[in-house]
Amino acid sequence: MSWLEQDKSKNFHVRFRFGGTKFRRSLRTKSRPKAEDRLNRLDENIRLVESGRLQMPSGADVATFLLSDGKLNGSVRSHSGMDLGTMFDRFMEALPDGALEQTTLSCINTHRRHFERILGASCKIEQLSVARLQHYVSKRSKEPGQRGKSVGRSTIRKEIGTLGMIWQWAKDNKHIKGSFPRKGLRFPKEQEKPPFQTWQEIEKQLEVNNLDKNREAELWDCLFLTLSEIDQVLEHLKELDRYPFIYPMVATAAYTGARRSELFRSLTTDISDSSMVLRERKRMRGKRSFRRVPIAPKLRDILDKWFAEHPGGQFTFCKIQDGQPVGLNADDARGYFRRTFGSGPWKNVPGWHCFRHSFVSNCAMRGVDQRMIDSWVGHQTDEMRRRYRHLFPDSELAAIQTVFA
Repeated sequence: MSWLEQDKSKNFHVRFRFGGTKFRRSLRTKSRPKAEDRLNRLDENIRLVESGRLQMPSGADVATFLLSDGKLNGSVRSHSGMDLGTMFDRFMEALPDGALEQTTLSCINTHRRHFERILGASCKIEQLSVARLQHYVSKRSKEPGQRGKSVGRSTIRKEIGTLGMIWQWAKDNKHIKGSFPRKGLRFPKEQEKPPFQTWQEIEKQLEVNNLDKNREAELWDCLFLTLSEIDQVLEHLKELDRYPFIYPMVATAAYTGARRSELFRSLTTDISDSSMVLRERKRMRGKRSFRRVPIAPKLRDILDKWFAEHPGGQFTFCKIQDGQPVGLNADDARGYFRRTFGSGPWKNVPGWHCFRHSFVSNCAMRGVDQRMIDSWVGHQTDEMRRRYRHLFPDSELAAIQTVFA
């Protein structure tokens, strides 16, 4: 059994099963006729091997042998000759099913397209030096990013991190030699993200400053909602009743600090009377990680009512498609959010992350221990904590007055 796939760059890949094992190889062509021709030859070679008319040598690289009409017994590997595109191909082919989340794979492919566009897919690994990677960093830093800005430091560092990770894999598997040439790379400076702000603080800045739409969007991206505002949002959604799952889904985000991806991965079996298990995207030593968050009484009531009318299936939040309950994905969660909040009194709520920010900010304002907050929301860096760990302006004023009254 074999079939073709096409990635976002329009390159064709072939997938097939042989001897109980799944294989995936890049065909290095964007031409469908050429790809289909190689697919047909692959099928014929598989039939020849299975019928005994073509003998596969012991220890041969199966995919290389079948795709080369039996002319090559092993992968063409050369420490000095492997190129960038081949290294990415080998990494993707070696990944077991489910080893990485789909969103992570999509991110790797995006980074790959940038590297191949600037450095070239045929760039030899032996030619990748600090100077050449610095050229990549410098060029990316001048390209347009989001909201009228250039591509930022954090984005470029993530891209370099992806390349470094795949480089280390290739080195560990004897595909290449030498260490990743990252030492000495200089990245563009980036302003630290501001702390999250209340609706009133943002509106006050908009009143006194003549800001363009990009700057306004950046301010609203810093929004966190007070407890009373969260109640108002949920009441609004309850009355709106546009999509049945949105109300309980937003309530779960607001009362647990769950990420968007954790919401649409949530299973009905993850929820007990007193707590909820959140399945994280990260992995620790090959294991999927999770954390447990207590369920507030308000959320318990909302979930009980939701489960009373739940359409069925394993996912906590789901939609109906062709008469059957279907789990959500990232595009679904983003699209339903925009259609729900895109107009009306809460149109400035920037996204699912706003409710996560609000959860942590309200916990911090109430004096909840930072270690407990970390365990609930899965924080890892001080930079992230600095954005969350702040109080309402009125509380700060009251605190300073206790000292200098």
